[in-house]
Amino acid sequence: MTTRAWSSRTIPGRRELLGFATVGLLAYAVDLALFTCLRGPAGLGPLTAKALSFVAACSVAYAGNALGTYRTTRTRGLRPYAAFFLVNLAGAAVQLLCLAVSHYGLGLTSQRADTVSGAVIGMALATILRFWGTRTWVFRAEGRVGSWTG
Repeated sequence: MTTRAWSSRTIPGRRELLGFATVGLLAYAVDLALFTCLRGPAGLGPLTAKALSFVAACSVAYAGNALGTYRTTRTRGLRPYAAFFLVNLAGAAVQLLCLAVSHYGLGLTSQRADTVSGAVIGMALATILRFWGTRTWVFRAEGRVGSWTG
């Protein structure tokens, strides 16, 4: 029987997790603030406002992760940003899926149920997906096996 030795290459370190979480909170704040401004004073429709705030938040999150959390991995060009955007789009789809299953599939239609399914459960699952995708496909470190799960 062999025992696999866990190292900082396979399990994310505290600095990585805290950095990712901090950048995520900042991006969330940008998303919320910009959406509120675009929807309110700017008078844009909800989908346009959300699309613009999402792109801005993705840009802030990418910059924060590239310059902070994953600053030791060298990523250049448009490919890493495109991969990051796609990972975040997948995270948004997870949140919407959780909301749709709860609201339409399970018939839990109250505002509280929508908030719990979309903003709590959906956000938690989406954050796990975003962390894994960002670490695996966007900011791969040399020597790391690309995934902290295996």
